[in-house]
Amino acid sequence: MTVPPPVRLSKSKFVAGVQCLKRLYLQIYQSELAAESDDGQEARLEQGNEVGRLAQSAFPGGVLVDFGPLELDAALARTAVLVDDPSVPAIFEATFRYSGVLVRVDILERCGRNRWRLIEVKSSVELKEHYLYDVAIQHYVVSGCGLDLSSAVLMHLNRDYIYDGKSYDPHKLFVIAGVTRAARNLAKDIPKLLRAQRKALAQASPPGVEPGPHCRDPYICEFFSYCNPDPPENHVSCLPRLSEKKRQDLLDLGITLIREIPDDFPLTEIQNRVSVAVRTGRAWVSQTLAKALAGLKYPIYFMDFESLFPAIPRHAGMWPYSHIPFQWSVHRQLTPDAALEHFEFLADDARDRRVEFVGSLCETLGRRGRIVVYNAAFESRRLRDLADWFPEFGDKIAKIQGRLWDLLPFVREHVYHPEFQGSYSLKAVLLALVPDLTYDGMEVAHGGEAGLIWERMIRDGLAAPERARLRLALLAYCRHDTLAMVNVLERMKAL
Repeated sequence: MTVPPPVRLSKSKFVAGVQCLKRLYLQIYQSELAAESDDGQEARLEQGNEVGRLAQSAFPGGVLVDFGPLELDAALARTAVLVDDPSVPAIFEATFRYSGVLVRVDILERCGRNRWRLIEVKSSVELKEHYLYDVAIQHYVVSGCGLDLSSAVLMHLNRDYIYDGKSYDPHKLFVIAGVTRAARNLAKDIPKLLRAQRKALAQASPPGVEPGPHCRDPYICEFFSYCNPDPPENHVSCLPRLSEKKRQDLLDLGITLIREIPDDFPLTEIQNRVSVAVRTGRAWVSQTLAKALAGLKYPIYFMDFESLFPAIPRHAGMWPYSHIPFQWSVHRQLTPDAALEHFEFLADDARDRRVEFVGSLCETLGRRGRIVVYNAAFESRRLRDLADWFPEFGDKIAKIQGRLWDLLPFVREHVYHPEFQGSYSLKAVLLALVPDLTYDGMEVAHGGEAGLIWERMIRDGLAAPERARLRLALLAYCRHDTLAMVNVLERMKAL
């Protein structure tokens, strides 16, 4: 492969190189190896844009440098004009180039005496250490262009902000965290880091960086699958809660598959169950499973929620990243021989439907009977949120929480099938125990997709036939989740 001349680096490319030089190299020269962007990535990008626009509203009179990525010269020229205009209190997306690095500053605030404050906006609710590199490279470039920076700050969402349901107060919605000293200290290392990145980019092949924790930290690399191909079935990494030391010990012994682990290798009880199941090719079943199942009395309800957690709160009483519960599904069986009944709710527009959500749910669940869920912490937290928002439902919700019966730890305690492949997720368990009840071919196949589809469904201007199609897809998915629990439990009775 012929390596092109040195490339111009941007803030995002620089930060990618800090995480991993191989990631930077592949971004520039072999981007076709990256995983395809999905709807979730597009949604996160738009969410970041929404947060950015709200942050800008805290600086009235600020001017946006509104040029696309292919209009670099125009953006640089416009920025220079705005910097020289004392009537401009702040510049949004101010564009600078220095030492072959291009940055766009979220907010550059004029502070008097020809000094400036550099503001990096993040949609997180906390200051994270790796954000400092975003600020440091901007500090390096902007200072190199001759601007006097009095300070550098991170502007991130305030986890304690409660939306009143009327209008957003950007001065309360955001927290300003000063990072001037840290950014200046890191900025001193920028030339060294840039030299290392340019040296890597001058090579004829990607740097020989071995996979490791940096593949996921601080971001999941878009080349993760390329550098970390799927391991073979029942690889030792499928052992639950396997420490890095034990994993390395096994690999040092030349052992990559669970069935190769010697009998005298120390494993925990749950890891030993997995080993026995894989070596025998049969499901491991606890001796107390039947007795434990006998304690589950009818009527039984099977319940699942879907929710969306936007960065910007949507309804009164909500905070950044609080969940909007928009859908539930419940299957009910009154006696072991009774027909299975199904009930459901789906908010089909953007209005605040939380009261309808919880009211219809309380009515459906009645006053008695276990409520089976998978990973009860999620449903319990959503119920707690609803009780906080609507105290009139507090007593009913508390009783519902007391009836929750978590199928996830029950499966983990009593069953392991070789086809679980180390995962106790509902989909993995269902695939192994009830393979005919598959999610294959469904338009919505996991919870993350459900939130994105719901966002699309409630969008203004969507044609009625498309809205109806998406509605049916959401209902089918949530119904499938509760039906999956019904079938997993029935299958466990037969083990």
